[in-house]
Amino acid sequence: MIRFGLKEVDSVQLRFDPLTGAETRINPSRAHRMKQGYGNMLAQTTMEEMGRLSRPGCPFCPDRVEESTSTFPLDMVPEGRIKRRHSLVVPNIHPFAPNHGVVILGDQHFRRPDEFGPELLTDNLLAARDFVRAVVRSRPRSRHPVYILNYMPPSAGSIVHPHSQVWVEHRPVPNLRHILRLSRRYFNRYGRAYWDDLPAKEKHLGERFIGENASLSVLASFAPRGFREVQFIFKGVSSLTEVQDGQAADMAQALRCVLLGYRSLGVGSFNLASFSAGAEETPDHFRLSFRLISRPYPAGVYTNDSGPTEKLYGFRVVDTLPEEVATSIRPYFSRS
Repeated sequence: MIRFGLKEVDSVQLRFDPLTGAETRINPSRAHRMKQGYGNMLAQTTMEEMGRLSRPGCPFCPDRVEESTSTFPLDMVPEGRIKRRHSLVVPNIHPFAPNHGVVILGDQHFRRPDEFGPELLTDNLLAARDFVRAVVRSRPRSRHPVYILNYMPPSAGSIVHPHSQVWVEHRPVPNLRHILRLSRRYFNRYGRAYWDDLPAKEKHLGERFIGENASLSVLASFAPRGFREVQFIFKGVSSLTEVQDGQAADMAQALRCVLLGYRSLGVGSFNLASFSAGAEETPDHFRLSFRLISRPYPAGVYTNDSGPTEKLYGFRVVDTLPEEVATSIRPYFSRS
């Protein structure tokens, strides 16, 4: 049974994730506090300037990508690299995981959040899926895919040229292991998947539900892990390897709509991360999902959006109510 735990302490809301119980603290007034890393007090590098200045020498631009990137082992990827119309998968030359690839999004070096078109995003997700399938075929012990998209330096993206990362682990990453365990516990207790109940409950309440299409539901997280967090929860799909072309297109269209909403909110940097079951696993208790969070606007100096409470104490502090995030983004989704 879905329960949204919330406590009010003075002007602060303490919210608890319905599945994990993880704590988030929200005080909307913090959004208006003085931030000396913003505004005209300090010279800022605009996003467009950042794009222009970072263009020379970019290893992902079409005039040098062939010479600056390597190829995968031929027993994994016979062609060396995986190509689709708008995406190219190459090895990560500085990996932090096994079977680690980079998926380059198109030829254009710099894009604003509202310039990620549906075809570009669809191809990127499908190219990542194809890479995971190739790894699973050739490296049987590697079963658990991870997909992330870090956009602009505040997201930890080291290269401005849009790209995502995908890799395949021998077991789920630590936080996902915890989520999978709790998802199974919920299913064993109620006979239903938490990931089916959550969108249904949020749609009924209407406060944080943003929209849906044939393949997935979109909602603002009740107890967000990051600023302006939005969840994309697939219907009947558990693993990234299961995603079909039409489902990838639905995910891309939904993400495109949310990024348009992000742009209207002044978001200039973001992270997108997948939560996937293992390849060829179809557990009844779990569904593939993605989480999108905003990061600080790219600038010469900026106030970070995570601090000691997130890094050391195990709870999050954010300044925007999920209900307000849903209200701001919902119109962009409904227009599609």
